[in-house]
Amino acid sequence: MPGYQAPLRDMRFNLYDVFGGDDIASLPGYEDFTRDLIDPVLDEAAKLCEEVLFPLNRSGDEEGCTFENGVVRTPKGFKEAYRLFREGGWTSIACDPDYGGQGMPAVVNTLVEEMICSANLSFGMYPGLSHGAYVSLASHGSDELKAAYLPKLVDGTWSGTMCLTEPHCGTDLGLLRTAAIPQDDGSYAITGTKIFISAGEHDLTENIIHLVLAKIPGGPKGVKGISLFLVPKFLPRADGTPGERNAVACGSIEHKMGIKASATCVMNFDGAKGWLIGEAHKGLRAMFAMMNTERLAVGVQGLGLGEVSRQNAVVYAKERIQMRSLSGPKYPEKAADPIIVHPDVRRMLLTQKAYMEGCRSLAVWVAKSLDVAKKHPDAQTRAEADDLVSLMTPIVKALMTDLGSEVANIGVQVFGGHGYIREHGQEQYVRDARIAQIYEGTNGVQSLDLVGRKMPEGAGRLLRRFFHPVSEYIAAKVEDEAMGEFVQPLAKAFVRLQQATAQVARVGMARPDEAGAASVDYLRLFGLVALAYLWCRQVEVAQAKIAGGEGDSFYEGKIATARFFMDRLLPDTGARFAMVMAGGRSMMEFPDDAF
Repeated sequence: MPGYQAPLRDMRFNLYDVFGGDDIASLPGYEDFTRDLIDPVLDEAAKLCEEVLFPLNRSGDEEGCTFENGVVRTPKGFKEAYRLFREGGWTSIACDPDYGGQGMPAVVNTLVEEMICSANLSFGMYPGLSHGAYVSLASHGSDELKAAYLPKLVDGTWSGTMCLTEPHCGTDLGLLRTAAIPQDDGSYAITGTKIFISAGEHDLTENIIHLVLAKIPGGPKGVKGISLFLVPKFLPRADGTPGERNAVACGSIEHKMGIKASATCVMNFDGAKGWLIGEAHKGLRAMFAMMNTERLAVGVQGLGLGEVSRQNAVVYAKERIQMRSLSGPKYPEKAADPIIVHPDVRRMLLTQKAYMEGCRSLAVWVAKSLDVAKKHPDAQTRAEADDLVSLMTPIVKALMTDLGSEVANIGVQVFGGHGYIREHGQEQYVRDARIAQIYEGTNGVQSLDLVGRKMPEGAGRLLRRFFHPVSEYIAAKVEDEAMGEFVQPLAKAFVRLQQATAQVARVGMARPDEAGAASVDYLRLFGLVALAYLWCRQVEVAQAKIAGGEGDSFYEGKIATARFFMDRLLPDTGARFAMVMAGGRSMMEFPDDAF
C-alpha cells in the first residue's frame, strides 16, 4: 500500500533558510505570521493530509463520482472529509480577513497546497477551484457581489468554478458562443454549454458559484467581446441562504484517465440569471486573475504528485531485493541486494529527488514574490516582484507539471511490474499527473505565452527580474572555491539561455513561427537554468549549516543532490539550446500531406 509523509523539513528549509521567510512578518498586514504561527499551521496541514485526505485517495479513484438525474455524488468519505476541511478553516487561509479569511501569506498557502495535492489531488480540486473563483471575484467584482458571495466562498459553505471551455473552443476563446442577454433588473440571462468544468456539480457544498465567460450581443468580435458573469446554482434569498434553483444544470460527467474523484462536468445554462463581474467586454482581464492563480496552483499539482511518487519509490527501492550489486554483495545477509544499490535505480531516484526539491524551491521563490508584490511598502519593490511572478508563471506551470509527470512515470519504472498494477498506487499518480500538463492552458500555450508575451513585455523588463539577480549571483560566487563546482555549470547554462533569448527575440519579430517552433525547448532551457540557480542557493545554505556545526544527512543530501543535478540533468540545456538555435524550418516546411 502507498504512503505519504509531508516533507516539512524541506519546506521549512526553503521557506526560512533559503528565502528568509522570517521577514514575512515585516510586511504590512503579515505582522502576526512568524514561525510561531506558521509552523503549527504546516504541522496541522500535514496531519490533515496524511490522516484524512490520503486514505481516501485510492478509494476515491476506484469509486469515482456518480451522476444520476442531474445529481453528482462524490466518493465515500469525501463529504465527511470536506466538512473537517471546512471546519478547520482550510478554505479560508489565504483569503482577506474582511470576508472572514485568515489572510495568510501566499507562500504558506502554496506549501499547504502541495501537501493536499500529494495526499489527494481529486479532493483538492474542489477547494482549489473555489479559491480561484474567490480571487477573480475579489479582484474585479462589485462591492455588492463581493459582500453577497465572498464570505460564503471563504468559509467553504459555497464553492466556485470557472466556466470557459465550450465543445467547439478551448484555447481560442474568441470562438465561444455562450450568450448573455441584458435584463431589465440589471442581471443577464446566460445561455450556452460549457464542458470540462471541474467541480461544476457535486454534493460537498450547499451552493455552487459559476464564473462564466459569455458574450453580450452587439459587443466587439473575438476575445474583445467577452464578458465575465457570476451565475449561482441557487439564487440567494434576502437573508443570504440558497433559494430558488437557477437555470443551470449538469448534463453529464466525464469518464477520465485520472482525477476520477473530481467531478468534471458538462454544464448547460438555459437562460440562467447572472451578474456582470467587472466591465462589459473586459471578461478576460477578470478571468485571468483566476487563471494566473490556477496556473501557479497547477504547477504545484505537478510537484505534489511527483513528491508522493518519489517517496514511495524510495521505500520500495530499499525493500525490494533483486540480484547482487555489480561490484559485489552489499547486503550479504540477504538473499539478494535491495534494488537501491543498482546504478539505474539510483539514477531514477536521484532524478526524482533533484527535480522535485528543485521545483519546491521554485514554488517557494515565486510564492514569496507574490507576497512581496502584494504587501511590500515600496512601490518599486512591489512592481519588480510582480514582474518576476508574471515572468515565472508559465514556467512554473509548464516545467513543474512536465517534471511532475516525468517523475511519476519514473516511480512506476522503479517498481517495475508492481508499479504497473494498482496495488502499490504508483500508476494512479501517472494518470492523475497527466491532466496538469493540459488544463489551465496546455504547456505548449504556456511556452507561447513566455516567448510571445512575457519576453517582449516592457522591452524585456520582465526578463531583467530573472537575468539580473542570476548574473549577479554568478559573478559573486563563480570564484568561490566551495561553490565553484555548482556555480560554473550554472554559468555555462546561463550563457546558453542568454544566447537563446537573443535568438528567439531576433527571429520571432520577423517570423513568429520561428519563435513558436523554439518555444517549448526555450521554456525547458529557462526552467532548468532556474532550477540550477536555486540548487546553488540551497547548496550555499547547506554548506553554511555544516560549517556551523549543524550538519546532518539532510544537508549532506542537499549538496549531493545538487551535484547530481549539475552532472546529469543540467546538461540537457545543451540539447535544448541546440534545438532552439536549429530553427523551425524542419517542422514548418514539412508538407501537411506527408504526416
